[in-house]
Parts: sequence; structure tokens; C-alpha cells
Amino acid sequence: MPGLIGKKIGMTSVFSADGKNVPCTVIEAGPCVVTQVKTVEVDGYEALQLGFQEKKDKHTTKPMAGHFRKAGVKPQRHLAEFKSFEEEHKAGDTLTVDIFAENDFVDVVGKSKGKGFQGVVKRHGFGGVGQRTHGQDDRLRAPGSIGACSYPAKVFKGMRMAGQMGNKRCTIQNLQVIKVLPENNLLVVKGSVPGSKGSIVLIEK
Repeated sequence: MPGLIGKKIGMTSVFSADGKNVPCTVIEAGPCVVTQVKTVEVDGYEALQLGFQEKKDKHTTKPMAGHFRKAGVKPQRHLAEFKSFEEEHKAGDTLTVDIFAENDFVDVVGKSKGKGFQGVVKRHGFGGVGQRTHGQDDRLRAPGSIGACSYPAKVFKGMRMAGQMGNKRCTIQNLQVIKVLPENNLLVVKGSVPGSKGSIVLIEK
């Protein structure tokens, strides 16, 4: 779907027409430059490769420098592909937040905050095992049985256990666009989006 690369600015709240306080996320969406136009004849599918945030030439590898030079644009820090743009674009074009409108619904893709190694209660919402009675004082947040028995004598893959939590790509769907501020390249969407302040997100229609 068509979209842009953006940066999460932070959260705020606005009052709706009926007086409700609505939590919102502010995203700096674009401007993004078209670095490559992919076609069915050459690449097997149609898409636009967009770049976001310029960077210096010395921080760009030679292959990528040639790629940007061919498109006639400055080196970009972040790249992503989007499909199904209604209008035709060519390399070097700039796309802004104007492709979105108020009351549109968008999907926001980002990387969630990393929370380190966590137990099953925080990671999966387990209720713990038993109660703190009859001397049982250290099993409240334990996972309990993990399912190994005489046959099959193994633990199946995918068992919910303690481990690394967060720091994964995730998508929040159907967020309503509350405001579009083209003069500042800002997009205000209803609800929260994954990631910390300053993290890169993809906004798709």
C-alpha cells in the first residue's frame, strides 16, 4: 500500500468534537524522495523505493552511492518500498505528508521497545503457580510444567517461556488520522505506535 517513512516524535492528546480527550501520537512523515522505481519488466513487481533523512557521502558505501547517483538524489539514511501508488512517479520526486488526509486510516510499522530478558508473567501474562501457603514462597511467578512426558520425551517448539522481550517489528493497524500538518510534515494519529521517541516507522494507507 502507498505510504511514507517517518519518525516518531512523541505522544500528546487532543479534544474531539464531542469533548473527549483522545490520546494521539505525533509522527514526522517525510518528506521522502523516490530513489528507485521498480517495474514488472525489470524487477517482477511494481513498487516505489523511498528514502528518508539525508546523510553524508562519507557515511555511504560505494555501491549505495552509485545507486543514489543513478537516481539523481543525495544519499539517504533509511530506505523502504511501498506499492500501489495511484499516481506515477519517477526517481528524484519528493513525496510529502499531503498523501494523507484527515480521517484516513493507516497502519504503522515499527520496532517495539526492548525490555530485555523477562519472565513468563510479564512476557506472556501467566498467572503464576499455586498460592503462598504451606511454605510455598518462591513459586508464585514460576511457569509450571512445560509439557515433557514419557512420550514424546521432549518439549515442543514454541512453548511460552522466559526470554527476550520486545525489540521486534510489529504493526498497529487501522489508526485514524486526526490531523495533517503539511507545513511541519507532521501527522497526528489516534492511539499509540510501537517504538521510542525518535524511532523510524513506516506509515501505510
